[in-house]
Amino acid sequence: MNKPLAVAALAEAAIGMALIVVPSLVARLLLGTELTGVAVAVGRVAGISLMALGLACWPGRDPARGALGGMATYGLLVTLYLAYLGIRGEWAGPILWPAVAVHAVLTLLLGRVWLSARSAVPKEP
Repeated sequence: MNKPLAVAALAEAAIGMALIVVPSLVARLLLGTELTGVAVAVGRVAGISLMALGLACWPGRDPARGALGGMATYGLLVTLYLAYLGIRGEWAGPILWPAVAVHAVLTLLLGRVWLSARSAVPKEP
């Protein structure tokens, strides 16, 4: 196992989770200021991205399947989060719902490819 890659992937995924759960705390510790308003939503999307990056870069996985899994994870989580923002109605610009639709379609396509790649891998005896 590539230890530096594992440490980097784990660190990015952990920071991503922290940004999803407590974006203002991460910003305060990192940048010395709180996130407010729409910056909280942007921070959470950044957290989703970092978490998916950590997943995609986890060592010991086939790079293509790791990338597919990471992108599918990102697509699913960002679709759900953007849809949540739209349903809440606090922040909903004119391209929010088209972005939700595009991410949903891409996630379905990536998930389908990822699942077929998983099932195509020969099982060890």
